[in-house]
Amino acid sequence: MAASHAGRQPQNDGYRTLSLSGHVGFGSLPDQLVKKSIKQGFCFNILCIGETGSGKSTLINSLFNTNFDDPVSTHFLPSVRLRAQTYELQESNVLLKLTIVNTVGFGDQINKEDSYQPIVDYIDAQFEAYLQEELKIKRSLFSYHDTRIHVCLYFISPTGHSLKTLDLLTMKSLDSKVNIIPIIGKADSISKTELQKFKNKIMSELVSNGIQIYQFPTDDETVSKINTIMNGHLPFAIVGSTEEVKIGNKMVRARQYPWGIVQVENENHCDFVKLREMLICTNMEDLREQTHARHYELYRRCRLEEMGFRDIGPENKPVRLLVFHIE
Repeated sequence: MAASHAGRQPQNDGYRTLSLSGHVGFGSLPDQLVKKSIKQGFCFNILCIGETGSGKSTLINSLFNTNFDDPVSTHFLPSVRLRAQTYELQESNVLLKLTIVNTVGFGDQINKEDSYQPIVDYIDAQFEAYLQEELKIKRSLFSYHDTRIHVCLYFISPTGHSLKTLDLLTMKSLDSKVNIIPIIGKADSISKTELQKFKNKIMSELVSNGIQIYQFPTDDETVSKINTIMNGHLPFAIVGSTEEVKIGNKMVRARQYPWGIVQVENENHCDFVKLREMLICTNMEDLREQTHARHYELYRRCRLEEMGFRDIGPENKPVRLLVFHIE
């Protein structure tokens, strides 16, 4: 039965809005999508950049409450190598295919000028592999293992002074290709006062050098408030540990020193809980969406233009690609 004339609403952008006189059933579409997503599972790919010994492996183990058995890295590699390892994790009935990409030997070379180039090449190679799958006549994107990097956790040494030239060069070369979340590793090695000054200094240097880091989205009112607050805590000061220490009647993950105990999940001690909430609980899907809609889309458009493809505008003139950097 057609909707009644009285239910018709004013026309918007060429479409009429109609009211329904009874139950139809498409209100269950979100439930159908959830079921399909759970059945298919999810993938999430993390790139960890930082010098050898900066706490990358310990943090990843702490974030996912498991031991990934990452091999110990040497300080004597002639160049930076990227090591990708994929794991299948399950929490409740949700399956996650997690890929951890580690930068082995980053910052260890005497000549550090080209340390970031293998990282750029790796990220581009994952974009290219996805693009080639898209361009196939017979595609299988549903079953394709998407290896595009969704987030880069960039580990900053806790010097208390300023960012190193290598940090600035690397982040500047990556900010249009990946979502960067800066992290101060082993943050218990400097005092709280020094730490806050160091955070302010880092953010000031990122802005002055035109480096765009990932900002937790504030357009969704359900997470707008918490994400706005957390944007003000960047870069996160992190302490990681998989060892448990007894405090009172509880066993907690912590690092024990002669002068005291630093609890990993105590927000008065470090930002580990903030990072976990923002990265995994609140914004994991946004990181995936930003990778596809922003970073991959930019790569795809550039590559298609290189191949000779052009979009035609309203006046039958080619639409040129414009790249904007927001500062």
